[in-house]
Amino acid sequence: MADFQTAMHQWRDGERRVREALPDERLALERVTDRILAELRRRLGGPFTIDELLQLYDQGTGWCTDIAYREAPGAPWAWDARTTADAAFGRYVREAVDYSGGRRLDPRPAE
Repeated sequence: MADFQTAMHQWRDGERRVREALPDERLALERVTDRILAELRRRLGGPFTIDELLQLYDQGTGWCTDIAYREAPGAPWAWDARTTADAAFGRYVREAVDYSGGRRLDPRPAE
C-alpha cells in the first residue's frame, strides 16, 4: 500500500496544479476533479478510512482518466491523472474518519 505521506504529497501537488492553472484551463480541471470526487464518493460509500482510500489509489487511476476523457473531451490538459485524480483524492481524504487538521489521527484510544 502507498505510504500516506507520499500519497499526501502527490495529492497536494495535484491540488496545487489545479489551483495554479491558467484561468481558461482551470474550469475544465475543476469539472474533471469534481466528477472524479463524485466517483470516489460512489466507490467508497459512507464513512471510510485513509487506508481504504490509499488502497483504491493503489489499484490505479485509469478510471479517472476515463472520466476525464468523457467530462472534458476537448481539454487534453485535464486528462492528466497527476493533476485531476490527485487533486480529487487530496480533497476527498479530508472526509476520512481518521483524518483531521491536515494529518492522520492516531487510531489508538486515549488512555
